[in-house]
Amino acid sequence: MVGKEPPRGYSSPACSLHELQNGYRTYLSVTELVALLQELLEGEIAGARVCLQSAREEAAEPYASVLRQIHRDEARWCDMLARQIQRLDITPSSAAGAFWQKAMTIENLRERMALLNRGQGWVVRKLREALPYVGDESLKSDLTEMLQAHEVNIAKLTALGVD
Repeated sequence: MVGKEPPRGYSSPACSLHELQNGYRTYLSVTELVALLQELLEGEIAGARVCLQSAREEAAEPYASVLRQIHRDEARWCDMLARQIQRLDITPSSAAGAFWQKAMTIENLRERMALLNRGQGWVVRKLREALPYVGDESLKSDLTEMLQAHEVNIAKLTALGVD
């Protein structure tokens, strides 16, 4: 085989795709998107339940008022996430994430609210990580609005002295 070059290998194996910097990553797959949305939904269900139960237990203002506001917000995002999951022809989860049980074992309301604030922060981090990889503009818009609302909720709780 004179004159024929041997086949060349690739400069990097395809299995190294996950090692690329995020700037090279494509949009989330449907499977990844559904997993993210279901995880967020379960977290929002848990957060809504924590807020509702805590507001019922704590009549003192301004805590009860802020908890009711955040509950309404969490319920709104549960609705949005369930609708977006259904758009993907998937049945939305109705489970409350482990956050619910963890939070409700905390007797002290301020400590429970601090955990709630950390939960709001978790949602913010998840959304900031995922948003660049969401291709559907309607979903991206909804998730961006959800992110902003959670940032507002963190500010409300922080203003009450909840860390």
